[in-house]
Amino acid sequence: MGGESVGPVESGAVVVTCAESQPSRWDNGLTGMTVTATTSHSHGENGPSGYAVPIMAELSDHSSPLRSAPAAAADVPAQGTSSVRVRFCPSPTGTPHVGMVRTCLFNWAYARHTGGTFVFRIEDTDAARDSEESFDAILDSLTWLGLDWDEGVGKGGPHEPYRQSQRMDLYKQVAVELLEAGYLYESFSTPEEIEARHRERGEDPKLGYDGFDRDLTQEQKDAFRAEGRLPVLRMRMPDEDITFTDLVRGPITFKAGSVPDYVVVRAGGDPLYTLVNPVDDAAMGITHVLRGEDLLSSTPRQVALYRALMEIGRAQVMPEFGHLPYVMGEGNRKLSKRDPQSNLLIHRYRGMIPEGLLNYLALLGWSLSADRDVFSAAEMIEAFDIHDVNPNPARFDPKKCEAINAEQVRALGEEDFRDRLVPYLADAYPDPTGEALQAPLVSAESFDELSAREQEILNAAAPLIQTRIQMLRECRDMLGFLFVSDAELTIDDKAVAKLKASAGDVLDAGIHALEGLGTEQWGRGQLEEALSAAIVEGQGMPNGEGIKPRLAYGPLRVAVTGRQVSPPLFESMEILGAGSTLARLKALRARLG
Repeated sequence: MGGESVGPVESGAVVVTCAESQPSRWDNGLTGMTVTATTSHSHGENGPSGYAVPIMAELSDHSSPLRSAPAAAADVPAQGTSSVRVRFCPSPTGTPHVGMVRTCLFNWAYARHTGGTFVFRIEDTDAARDSEESFDAILDSLTWLGLDWDEGVGKGGPHEPYRQSQRMDLYKQVAVELLEAGYLYESFSTPEEIEARHRERGEDPKLGYDGFDRDLTQEQKDAFRAEGRLPVLRMRMPDEDITFTDLVRGPITFKAGSVPDYVVVRAGGDPLYTLVNPVDDAAMGITHVLRGEDLLSSTPRQVALYRALMEIGRAQVMPEFGHLPYVMGEGNRKLSKRDPQSNLLIHRYRGMIPEGLLNYLALLGWSLSADRDVFSAAEMIEAFDIHDVNPNPARFDPKKCEAINAEQVRALGEEDFRDRLVPYLADAYPDPTGEALQAPLVSAESFDELSAREQEILNAAAPLIQTRIQMLRECRDMLGFLFVSDAELTIDDKAVAKLKASAGDVLDAGIHALEGLGTEQWGRGQLEEALSAAIVEGQGMPNGEGIKPRLAYGPLRVAVTGRQVSPPLFESMEILGAGSTLARLKALRARLG
């Protein structure tokens, strides 16, 4: 596997090359991970003395159980049967999307395959964008999908709390330790000043931070503070190449100078994602960081930060990194949150089942075998290896997704399939597009709470459509006629318009034939026999001329179900009963005149 080209970090150009081998200065003890970098951390007069960012004051005013001593690094609990510990840490912004689920799935599958531990935490450090509504949607989605976790939000564990907004004291304490050790430094430059310096040197003003504040004297810092400036804290990046072996992409090198010193703490004292995620990974003993390709460019920053955390006793080992391929949408562009096909809630609303969606998402970068696309979660767990993930972008194909779902729907047990239809018949899932809810067709959202008649209908009707639908929501159109009164039945005008001129004669023959059947004769076999004799053989038709079966029953189907496409006609009539069947046939006959 080759190296990757990675986008800019903090607007600076990043150059990445494939490295078959690199001299190792740092060895973290994990196979396949080497880091090549050097830097000096002696601070002397340029050190943290006089640092006035609110982070110091906050730490002096508050005590917290998270403020452990630096030596108490990562206490790895024995949750699983192996030392593998992976994590999934989404931000509670917007609606859950398929890219997020694919990342969660691959982490979950790897933990289950290795007998390791799957940790679930929430990255909610952006108060302006985070919402409890989104947080609840993520929890609900993972529960619906069956992607369970061993440790984390809602379950607890040895590293509580698992919401980053509740761990701020830890991040601020670690920032102070990194500052005191010289790995972080105070930076007072404004974006305008950085751009101006680039222009003075004849450089692109968008190159990003230029390292100007790396070696400020205490006198210079005091002068900036006298102007009312508060510094951000930046990570002092190594001055040599950084190489690591990506579990998906192989060896990757970020050239020296390609990654600017980056901000880890805002001027107001708030720690950023660039600091808090590695700190949490270290504290929780995460061994493998499996995430999207869009985060590849942040890896050299995290490698450097991990090394610093190890030096100050906040980390024991560096995790291995694996970057999952982009999920592409239409037009060969990256699938975005704005694309409807990325919205997990839309897929659930339309009737994707967890087995179908997870099966398809697993194929976006991985496969069970070259000739098999449909498999169970258990089969995926048995076979999944992160090293088998394809680094090339994967395209989300809605039609294939639906086809996979149809296969998984057919594989459900009859009662399981029946029970899963009920929320759709009840319209229990709100439409994420904001359209008005449709009227419920049944009285409850679970099978056990339905009326006896509703249960009777569904027990008989569900098996008729299991092989005829791809998405569960299709059951509303396929079975709706069974759950409405004769007066409420809506007949599709287009279906009526397509009826042949003989439709009236067919309905007359059908009505006459069915009126001759007693209630005890109202079964599928008797219905087919009576209608076949009357219409196909022509015994009830004018001049005794029969009609081919393909055309014979169209008017009856439209009358009974309101549609051209429906479950099998005779079974539908049997479930509906003699009274309703005849009433509907007569209603359409009267409409035709």
